[in-house]
Amino acid sequence: MALVARHVTPVRTFAFVVVAALIWGFTGHLNRYITPERGLGYWLGIVGGSMMLVLLMYPARKRASWLRIFGGVGGWFKAHMTLGVLGPLLVLFHSNFSLGATNSNVALFCMLSVSGSGLVGRYIYTRVYRGWDMHATSLEELKANAQLLREQTSAVPMLPNFLTAIETEEQRLFRPAKSHLGSLLYPITIGLRSVLARWRLERQVQRMVLEGARQSPALAAHGKRLTATAMGYASRRLDAARRVREHRMYVRLFSLWHFAHVPAFIMTLVAGIAHVISVSVY
Repeated sequence: MALVARHVTPVRTFAFVVVAALIWGFTGHLNRYITPERGLGYWLGIVGGSMMLVLLMYPARKRASWLRIFGGVGGWFKAHMTLGVLGPLLVLFHSNFSLGATNSNVALFCMLSVSGSGLVGRYIYTRVYRGWDMHATSLEELKANAQLLREQTSAVPMLPNFLTAIETEEQRLFRPAKSHLGSLLYPITIGLRSVLARWRLERQVQRMVLEGARQSPALAAHGKRLTATAMGYASRRLDAARRVREHRMYVRLFSLWHFAHVPAFIMTLVAGIAHVISVSVY
């Protein structure tokens, strides 16, 4: 039961229900039961559009302290994400998952683009605010440990070369991209580059241990354990450095995303209002 509870989270359950509803709506020939002009179909459009308007409460709550009587920012953020999915879902059912007049198509595509943008923003948000301070702290601790290790060169002569090798791989792995394309591809390429960096470090460590074993019988007796310990330290340090660098990149991406998301949302509201007016008038 504990294993099931760990994997069946509210977010995953909500996502499963939404995907199932999308599949059913797209394949269920809803035009036999729902029409946008009247009845259930009409009210689905009203409720879905109202949910999109309520989304404005989240940025308003962040900026106006007197709105705290309506709840905390964290609660409104969750409501913002939930309504940002349910609103477009209801509007899709309102439209029978089909295109209509030009003004309704514009409103529909604007809404879908904003909803998709919101999901992308949610992913970037989690990468910005989830656990980055822990990785920054661990990286500083690992670097401090490296300084202490440098002072123990009399006990293990290979330590200076090992630490220098790690620092060289860090600089090589995280040097700035030479082009904008390289920056955009960073989240994709960093995984493979990290694997290659660990592979190169492991080869260097093995070579250092072999060279040290020729000079020190004690080192030869504990060569495998020393190699495993050294690679464990190197992996933790590279991973911590990677997380810190990724955080900086996602902060920039989140800023760019926010710059594009807000105007797109305003355009969606304008298109939605224009659609309601045109339907009411004509």
